Order: sequence, then C-alpha cells, then structure tokens
Amino acid sequence: MRIGESSRRTGASPRSLRYYEEQGLLTSSRSDSGQRHYSDAAVQRVSLIRQLFDAGMSSRVIATVLPCVDVPGDLGVAEERFTAMMRERDRIDADIAHLIETRDALDVLIQANSRHRAELSTTPEPVELSA
Repeated sequence: MRIGESSRRTGASPRSLRYYEEQGLLTSSRSDSGQRHYSDAAVQRVSLIRQLFDAGMSSRVIATVLPCVDVPGDLGVAEERFTAMMRERDRIDADIAHLIETRDALDVLIQANSRHRAELSTTPEPVELSA
C-alpha cells in the first residue's frame, strides 16, 4: 500500500512514517517512480512503534528492541536485547511511581482547596456600613 493508505490505516502521518524509515524502524519498497509501498504487516509494526514512543522510548532505544520482533526465534538477538528492554521497563516503572506521587500530591491540594471553598461559601458576606 502507498504511504497515504498506510497513514490512513495506522493513524500515523506520512511525515511520521518517513521518520520511522529514516530511523530504521520501518521499511518500505519503492515503485519504479520512487513511491513508497508498505506491506500489510507495516500496520502492526507502526502500531507497536507508536506504542513504544508513547511509553517514552526514544527512536534509538526502539531500534535496539525491535530486532526481537523481527527475529523472535534468535536466542542471540533475544539475549542482547534483554538488558535494554529491562532497563526501559525499569525506567517506565520509575515514571509511573513518579506520576503516582505527583497525583497524590495533587489530591492533597484538591482536598485543601475543597475545604477552603466550603469554608468560604459558609462565611457570611461582610456587611457594608452606610455613612
């Protein structure tokens, strides 16, 4: 399928698809006129790439772990990539822990603000004195 169809099916912009190719994350074949053509398998690959980007991985890190998808039965590849995958998982776990701490701190502020708003709504309005 051509780049426009791939973009429509994956939700990734043509610019993103070209970037994935530049980074070695995705491949395409070329027609005689130079147009990119992607296989049907590219749709799943783009979905995985986008998921990994969404998890905060850089294109460099994604490029190091994708060979496990490309050659799943190669023990040597699996062993080489295991450390990189574990490091990324640990980083994601740390990010999640930090987000939970931040959410908990925000919850404390929300509770304090809610109490303050409730106090303000029950405080009688100041009376204006006429001269």
